[in-house]
Amino acid sequence: MDSVVRRVSQSSQRMRILLADPIRRLQLSFLFLGALAACGTLGYMLLEKMTAVESFYMTIITITTVGFGEVRPLSPGGRVFTVVLILLGVGGLTAAVSNAAEVVLGQRLWQAVQQRRNETMVKTLAGHYVVCGFGRMGRQVVRDLRARGETFIVVDVSPELEGGFLEEQIPYIIGDGTQDEVLVEARIEHARGLVAALDTNADNVLTVLTARGLNPNLFIVARATGGTSENKLRRAGADRVVSPYDIGGHRMGLALLRPAVHDFLTRISDISSDLDVDLGQIYVKEGSRLAGQSVSQCDLRQVQNINILAIQRHDGSFSINPNPQRVIAPGETLIVIGPAEAVYRIEESLPTESNQGDE
Repeated sequence: MDSVVRRVSQSSQRMRILLADPIRRLQLSFLFLGALAACGTLGYMLLEKMTAVESFYMTIITITTVGFGEVRPLSPGGRVFTVVLILLGVGGLTAAVSNAAEVVLGQRLWQAVQQRRNETMVKTLAGHYVVCGFGRMGRQVVRDLRARGETFIVVDVSPELEGGFLEEQIPYIIGDGTQDEVLVEARIEHARGLVAALDTNADNVLTVLTARGLNPNLFIVARATGGTSENKLRRAGADRVVSPYDIGGHRMGLALLRPAVHDFLTRISDISSDLDVDLGQIYVKEGSRLAGQSVSQCDLRQVQNINILAIQRHDGSFSINPNPQRVIAPGETLIVIGPAEAVYRIEESLPTESNQGDE
């Protein structure tokens, strides 16, 4: 029963979104008038035994109410049919004229063009990130992705967000991120990663399960609001689980006890201002120019002005502030810090070595 109610709700939501587009409403108006003309022509042929040309002529002058007169006297049944045809025709013509005026003269023209642009862009997405949920956390994720020039799409169930998406030129889909068809529309099978930042833990768990089933190689980050939900999200298939309350509590404690450290972390994570420093990661694959070199031998510090903060080993543990003589092994991930542009350049110059620490 719940699944039937849910499908009905989704169908009505899709219909509301469809009818919110003035161009689609104009198309439906013309389709209605065309169907009405066909039915009117057929009706006069059956009721009044008119020829096809006479029936079509009678239908057009009736729908448009031009009053040219009848082709021949009508029977009582034909007169009733004509009255119904007039009422439907006047309503259809009024709706068509109104929708045409809105498309040509109204603000909706811009919105409809942007909607078409969004639909075209969504159909070509590849190597992108899917952000499910556009609350406070989802908005921050989008700001991070935009600041770093990443391709992404937002999935949210709230139709009222559409105007903001269009204005800010954010690729989007209005739909439920827990549903297979919505994630398929977001081209989840071609995506690099997904963020599950919905309002409830249950929805995030279902989103992770759905996304993992559609793309087993997807990198998934999920939001959790409690210890037990974190375990459930990991079992569902999330690669990383973030608890905003835990992180917020730690940052508040850090601000209280070590305010300078807190200020530094805030500075490098604040993308609302121009970054002069940023963190990055470099995966060292077999055959990389960095593999087999010591920390002091590689040119990151001397040439790129990038420092190695830590090295993540194969087992996930970290070597913090590694010794200059420490040799970098294939399969390890370097956590680096330096000028933002330099960090981005080194990550771009080693495209097959970045973001693969979990492979």
